[in-house]
Amino acid sequence: MYRFFIKPLLFLMQPERAHYFAFWWMRALLSWSFIRNLAAKYYVVDHPVLKRQVFGLTFKNPIGLAAGFDKDAQNIDELAALGFGFIEIGTITPEGQPGNPKPRLFRLPADDALINRMGFNNKGAEAAVERLKKRKSHILVGGNIGKNKITPNEEATNDYIKCFNALYDYVDYFVVNVSSPNTPNLRALQEKGPLKKLLMSLKGQNNLKPITKPILLKIAPDLTDEQLDDIIEIVESTKIDGVIATNTTISRDGLVTDREKVKKIGHGGLSGKPVKDLSNHVIKYLKSNSRTKFPVIGVGGIHTADDAIEKIEAGADLLQVYTGFVYNGPTFVKDLNEALISRAMVHQDDFFKLN
Repeated sequence: MYRFFIKPLLFLMQPERAHYFAFWWMRALLSWSFIRNLAAKYYVVDHPVLKRQVFGLTFKNPIGLAAGFDKDAQNIDELAALGFGFIEIGTITPEGQPGNPKPRLFRLPADDALINRMGFNNKGAEAAVERLKKRKSHILVGGNIGKNKITPNEEATNDYIKCFNALYDYVDYFVVNVSSPNTPNLRALQEKGPLKKLLMSLKGQNNLKPITKPILLKIAPDLTDEQLDDIIEIVESTKIDGVIATNTTISRDGLVTDREKVKKIGHGGLSGKPVKDLSNHVIKYLKSNSRTKFPVIGVGGIHTADDAIEKIEAGADLLQVYTGFVYNGPTFVKDLNEALISRAMVHQDDFFKLN
């Protein structure tokens, strides 16, 4: 139904408008508890083989929703009814900000891809907290945090600490986003010195809390192997809990979409199928070259069950989807989880132990 009726209608709309239109309908329908319960009976796949213990948390299944889809924690209960094992909100900044000028979200249907230059548009940490206080589901929630656009890099640590402290009581893990290509100079924070300082500051804040919460780092798919070596050293020396690989790419290599159309769209992060190989390389490199084999959440280019399996075989402990969810619709998570169960049964429950 989604692919033949709903998706064609949504794809007639400007992408960002379609996103909020779909969000509105999701909230209108699934805000009713009995409808949400009916949806959960259909979409939620519960099987022991799907359960994962990663960085001290228990995930009912390994398929999560990547940051950027529900930036302001508006639809957590509704999205939980669609079968996700966890949901990542954000990127959240200390103060609300409008993001970059519109249009800032573009579809590349020939490539099953999106280009975005949203620019951390969100309503701020306190607004997210107020919504998180009202959620009813017990799904695991990650808080993806960043700095405000007007904050210079020299003061960025303060922004991350503000977000960390504001969200601490209401999320299960944190993600430090220094890899978005849509905030000026943000990716400079991935350099070894600034990144180590930032992560150590957050670890210090975490250690002051009664219970520490996992802190992960989200990295770009465009890093060189030498830069990935630095990431490995930083993760192991700061003892943060893992990495999310990867964010969107600034590359436009290998696209089927007409070059002039892509050029006209302009800058922004590319997500979807074209990112798959870049993401898989980063996952494999991190797992092969690290001593501690720290947890990695694989994201980028998951559009089929085979893509999900390939990510796990590359070394991913958990998975996240975004663009594949947009293109495949609400049954996507169910389809992936059922495929993972089938694969695990064939491998006599050893599939998730490959990494």
